[in-house]
Amino acid sequence: MKNIVQIDADFVEKNTDFPNLIADLEKMFANKELLVPMRHHHDFPNPEVGLESTLLLMPAWNPGKEAGVKIATVSPANGKFDLPAIQAIYIYLDALKGSIKAIIEAKSLTVKRTAAASALASKYLSRRDSKSLLMIGTGALSPNLIKAHASVRPLEQVYVWGRNFDKAKAICEGLSEEDFKITPIKNIEDKISEVDIISSATLSSTPLVLGQYLRPGQHVDLVGAYRTDMREADDDAIRKSEVFVDTYAGGLKESGDIVIPLKTGILTEKDIKADLFLMATNKHTGRSDDKQITLFKSVGHALEDLAAATHYYNLFKK
Repeated sequence: MKNIVQIDADFVEKNTDFPNLIADLEKMFANKELLVPMRHHHDFPNPEVGLESTLLLMPAWNPGKEAGVKIATVSPANGKFDLPAIQAIYIYLDALKGSIKAIIEAKSLTVKRTAAASALASKYLSRRDSKSLLMIGTGALSPNLIKAHASVRPLEQVYVWGRNFDKAKAICEGLSEEDFKITPIKNIEDKISEVDIISSATLSSTPLVLGQYLRPGQHVDLVGAYRTDMREADDDAIRKSEVFVDTYAGGLKESGDIVIPLKTGILTEKDIKADLFLMATNKHTGRSDDKQITLFKSVGHALEDLAAATHYYNLFKK
């Protein structure tokens, strides 16, 4: 244990440069040598709060080089205990020898890599001149998604909506020194039709992004709704959009935003245009014209964790 590096949340927070992290993610998605099995997904009951928690095990290997596994729990009722919904640890390994190289606090790691993945997708899918963003949700992901999107597009105006308006105001206050204007709003429909990018990161079981408000040229980034019984976008939004996912393996099976429309026939597998693997290897260009509505669904992938762990481990060793 003496030689195992420990990387805490403070290091991750202080050493995050989204353009560099996004570039490292893109390289990993283009790496054909990586081995990433389907993540283990186990729900278990919590009678005390009446909501299930989820245990996620996410391994990945870059043969002969690095490997790792994330152990995460998602407990939607943790607000009652003043704790974050997601808690996690990442075990970073030497893929050749099997030895542990580092233990990384993975809540921060997950937040950063998730935001970076959405920004990578936005690089392919949002219009290059996108200047405004609506952030739906006020969790730990929200400020990171805002900053990540702002690193790939020239954002000038950001709006933040949350069920708790005070939390929306707090996010805006925390980002008041950024290069864009940021404003809390009380109603999604007040701004959703005006913005270029809509990013949603919630645990909602009912849609918040409604297709009736979408207009040509927008990009929709769906990051929450990690279970098959959760949704952030309605059927109309799916119908009106060109749909993309982070990975086919996870996207087709894990989130209600894709699974439910597939079951009801609103969406077919052929309708899903590409994933990040295809876009990172230039097999699909992403957005093809400025009038398309593009929709990206992120469910998370162990490749992203390995890319981020390698990124922060290398920074720490320097």
